[in-house]
Order: sequence, then structure tokens, then C-alpha cells
Amino acid sequence: MSSWIASTRLSVLDRSRTREGYDGPAALRDTVSLARELETLGYHRFWVSEHHSVPGVAGSAPTVLAAAVAAATSTIRVGTGGVMLPNHQPLVVAEQFGVLESLFPGRIDMGLGRSVGFTDGIRRALGRDKKDADDFAGRLEELLGWFTGEQSSHPQVHARPAEGLRVPPFVLATGEGARIAAEAGLPMVIGDLRSRDRMLAGIERYRQGFRPSVWSERPHVTISGTVAIAATEAEARRLLMPEAWSMAYSRTRGVFPPLLPPERIEALPMTAKEREFYESGLRGHIAGTEDQVLDALESVVKDSAADEVLITTSTYDRGSLLDSYRRLASIAGLGTPARDGER
Repeated sequence: MSSWIASTRLSVLDRSRTREGYDGPAALRDTVSLARELETLGYHRFWVSEHHSVPGVAGSAPTVLAAAVAAATSTIRVGTGGVMLPNHQPLVVAEQFGVLESLFPGRIDMGLGRSVGFTDGIRRALGRDKKDADDFAGRLEELLGWFTGEQSSHPQVHARPAEGLRVPPFVLATGEGARIAAEAGLPMVIGDLRSRDRMLAGIERYRQGFRPSVWSERPHVTISGTVAIAATEAEARRLLMPEAWSMAYSRTRGVFPPLLPPERIEALPMTAKEREFYESGLRGHIAGTEDQVLDALESVVKDSAADEVLITTSTYDRGSLLDSYRRLASIAGLGTPARDGER
């Protein structure tokens, strides 16, 4: 086993993807079940995501889902990847994470993103606008102030029970996110593994601009992306097919659909544009046999000097997905549960 991999934490983000023949509630239950399995395998943390009015994603309330995951597990860290801060009042976000940390002390992470609703209709339903993402840095500062008691926008208002608690914050870096994370002195999550040069450039900017804070004394980099392992390279490629087709469908039709099984995708007629997007969606991921994936992971971890890898794989067959995670845990030498209080 590579010394680079051995010293790098492995974690998982599950987006609660819906699948053909399985509804949203089933997807949420699958997420909780997967968290239990990954805890036994020794993964460091398990995160859930926030999407609104997306047919292919059931996870619309990440703090609620995180509570269910934390209640079903006992050692793995649990958090969000992430709560989209422009969609919410910072006070409410602080209160929600304060409750989570109070119920599951030492196990909660607060991953934060700057995206707003996917369409104008969703943004209107949320009471938000595209421009709300422009003040992410200000909202982030206010949110952290609710925990430290130093926010000044609302005198004599306190976030209960968040004030005084320490919930590790992470910034999901897209575009300006790396700069904001660096200036705030916060850990950063950056992807994806397919855009290697852009990812490495973002990491370099983050490290150069990092300012130590009460939240983090040094830069902390988590790289994220798809990792799929199977007995053969062809089987690993099949794990990538459902998400690749879903992305191709969304880019040509404007709707992000539930995942289809590979055999259904193989039988689909595709336009030239759909085929182009589909083939593109299959390329660049870390996928293959154990040896192939270990080599590829070692390369990206060495190049990025990342502290952690956050796996974001989605596929139709949940059994094959779990098998992939088992294989990854094996080649990475996992098996020791996360220790309380660790970031």
C-alpha cells in the first residue's frame, strides 16, 4: 500500500440519487444504510448534499438527513456537502448545526457551498436570487460569528444552542470558493478529479492565500470526485454509465433524471450531442481494478498533497457501489473507526 494513501483520509459524499424503479424515500433510506456500512469499513466521514426540485436527487434537507445518518451510526463523522448558504439565513443554519452538535457531540461537520437554486423558478420558491451567491463571504462570516458570539449584525440576538460550540466548517470551493476559504482560514473541499490542472491551480491559490484562524491553523485540502473499483476495468466502467447518461440527459434536455441501469443505457438511441456528452462523462474518473485505482489515487494525492479524498460516486446498483467502497477500503488499509473530536 502506498504511503501517500495510508496517510490520507478517505470519506464519502452520497447525494441520495434516485433510480429508475425506486422513489425518493427509498433513496434517502439507501443513504442511511450506506452510512452504516461505510462506518464498519473505517471511512472517516459521511456527507450528504442539498438539491431542490431535482428529479434525480432526493436530498433536499441536508441537516435533517445528517441527523438521521448520525442517529444510525456511532463513530463516523457526519456532515453536509454542503448546505448552500445563499439559500438560508445564517442564524437558522447555525441553530441547525448547533442542535446536531449537541445531539452528536464531536461528530458533526459543517460543509458549506455558495450555489443557489438550479432554475429561476426554484430560486423564486426559495425566496432567493442569483445575486445572493455574491455575498457568500459575508454570509459565511456572519454564520461563524453565531458560533463564536462575535456576530454584530444583530445585537442582542444569540444562536442557541450553537453559540460556544465548535462545529468544523468546510468551504466547497468552486470559482471564488478557494479564495474565500483561504481568507477565512477554513478547510477547503475542491473537485473534481477530472479537471486535474484546474484543481491543482485552485489548491495552490488556496495555500498561498491561507490566513490562520480560530477554525484552522493551517490549510486543509480535501479533493473530491468519482472513484469506482470492480473486478475488471469493464465492470468499473459500467459503474460510471448511469451518472454519465444522467449528466448527458440533463445537458441536452435541462432535466436531471433518475439513474438508469447500464443495460437500459446500452439499448438507448442517442443523438450525436447526447453521445458526445455521455462519452465525456465516462472519461477522466478514477476507475478500474484495485491496482489501477491505487496507482491513480496515489498520483493525484501526491500531486495535490491533499489531506483527504472525498468520494462522490453515484451508480444504479447499490450493491456494486458498496462493493466498490469495500475494495477501496481494502486497498487503502482502512478499518480503524474515526476518533472523536478529529477533523
